[in-house]
Amino acid sequence: MREYEDVIGFLGVCGPFQRLVYCLLSLSTIPNGYVGLAMVFLADTPAHRCRLPHLNGSLVPPGAPGEAGSCSRSAPGGGNETEACLDGWEFSTDIYSSTIVSEWNLVCDDAWKAPFTGTVFFSGVLTGSFISGMISDRYGRKVVFFATMVVQTVFTLLQTLSSSWEMFCVLYFIVGMGQVSNYCAAYILGSELLSKTTRLSFGILGTCSCYAIGYVCLPLFAYFIRDWRMLLLALGLIGFLYVPLWWYIPESPRWLLSQGRVEEAEAIIRAAAKMNKITPPEVIFRQDDCTEFIVILENENKEKQKLYSWTDLFKSANMRNITVLNIIIWMITAMTYYGLSLNTPNMGGNPYINCLLAAATEFVSYGAIWFFVCYTPRRVILPFTLLLGGVLLLLINFVPEDVHGLTIALVMMGKTGVTGAYTFIYLYVTELFPTVVRNMGLSASTMASRTGSIISPYIAYMGRYNKILPYMLMGSITIVIGVLSVLLPETKDEELPEFISQVKPLQW
Repeated sequence: MREYEDVIGFLGVCGPFQRLVYCLLSLSTIPNGYVGLAMVFLADTPAHRCRLPHLNGSLVPPGAPGEAGSCSRSAPGGGNETEACLDGWEFSTDIYSSTIVSEWNLVCDDAWKAPFTGTVFFSGVLTGSFISGMISDRYGRKVVFFATMVVQTVFTLLQTLSSSWEMFCVLYFIVGMGQVSNYCAAYILGSELLSKTTRLSFGILGTCSCYAIGYVCLPLFAYFIRDWRMLLLALGLIGFLYVPLWWYIPESPRWLLSQGRVEEAEAIIRAAAKMNKITPPEVIFRQDDCTEFIVILENENKEKQKLYSWTDLFKSANMRNITVLNIIIWMITAMTYYGLSLNTPNMGGNPYINCLLAAATEFVSYGAIWFFVCYTPRRVILPFTLLLGGVLLLLINFVPEDVHGLTIALVMMGKTGVTGAYTFIYLYVTELFPTVVRNMGLSASTMASRTGSIISPYIAYMGRYNKILPYMLMGSITIVIGVLSVLLPETKDEELPEFISQVKPLQW
């Protein structure tokens, strides 16, 4: 049977069709950059104090009996007795006109609900990671891509109508499911529509850079829209700009062939050839090629299901070491990345500028990783980025409190290293796991990262009470996994392992 890449080789590598697909699928990931991280502003806690009872039409003046704190107030009878905030709270509007915290009084005894909101979102992301691959394989890449974009957009808009914190969380869980499913479908579509030579660029520079653009847009929108409902409305409406993409992004011909839909696959290739101003051969996919292609795919799937399972990731010593080490690295890297991203309001200073700086570091990270991937061994890239990020975060402990600018600089440089590592491990893991269990290995790693992201809101929550503690924790564990990553084998310019027996041992 002829290889699929050989069959469509006449299209070229970087014609108008490939450039259009590359750009549109990359641009589709912009909303992914702000949907989850919007919690930085949606769930921030403004300065607040107990609301005091009115006396003669005015609030009790500070220092008088009944003076308010953030979670209690002096009892009306005077003395040292205190009572709970029986009349609710007053929230400062200096930075935000409203957040979900001020909307539903998520302070004091209910303060845990603010970070838990982020945990709910990332739990939706974890659930979406489970199901996105299965539904994409069954119903097609394009259908799932647009269906999940609709889910993400519609349920983001529905959040603006939330009448309670519980309703907000349920809708946010569904948004998380749509967010990751949309991203995965776009990544798979790009990988199957583009040539081998452009897939690496698409995965690092294309989708990641547009994700960073979305991240940059977040503080800009939030600065001009201080009400959480209006902010979500503005961010959600952007999703409708992607409706026209339905007529420009085709289904994956690879998937169509696997479903026996030969005529549809050939029509897409012919349309691509026309756009590239290339005359296609009279017959692109021979029926015997397509039949054999389908049979081979079915046999491979049956063989994988029959011979390999999740337990194979742990049976042999080499495979077990690679799996466990990757799970640890992915979990800690994701926890640190999102912990740093969500912690920007606790850094002091202007939260909008802090978030904008954090978003800008993404571009530096992606550019650096692209350079390193091309010219540097894999075993150097991951330890270097992790150790760099971890050491810089630990150095914050030695910065005097009044040197605020240096603290922010160290945080941003540390985040640059962690972001670079988080970007790189997606490539590295596909080279470490053998073909027969590669999808399972990637799934196990990504599920570990989702677990780390679920924990991350609580890392940021620590920053409300101790600004240094989150950096000490994240810096320490990042250094630990940076040291452990030295044990991973080199994979640059080497053949991908096909079977478990070909997996390299750790480099002790």
